[in-house]
Amino acid sequence: MITMINDDTFETEVLKSEEPVLVDFFADWCGPCQMLAPVIEEIAGEADGCKICKLNVDQSPNTAVSYRVASIPTLIVFKNGQAAKKAVGFQSKSEILQLIQEAKEA
Repeated sequence: MITMINDDTFETEVLKSEEPVLVDFFADWCGPCQMLAPVIEEIAGEADGCKICKLNVDQSPNTAVSYRVASIPTLIVFKNGQAAKKAVGFQSKSEILQLIQEAKEA
């Protein structure tokens, strides 16, 4: 399941989460973001022990700015309220799963 988040829900859904959280920073007009969307959906159906969230940077610019999201898509894995791993641009399913695993082990 993918949880849609925004500036108002970011702290509760991501920073206070008991489990690691993958956040996909995206925009509706972004081509690579649209290519990444089905990959994120597939991972959301399989990812055990990791919450999957999406944040629209146009609707929630404050969170994007605070985590220095300059290009989209940007994927950040948060663990214990901290940004643990980050990847910018389109990522394959295996690259994203590796990013999540590395964050869990960090």
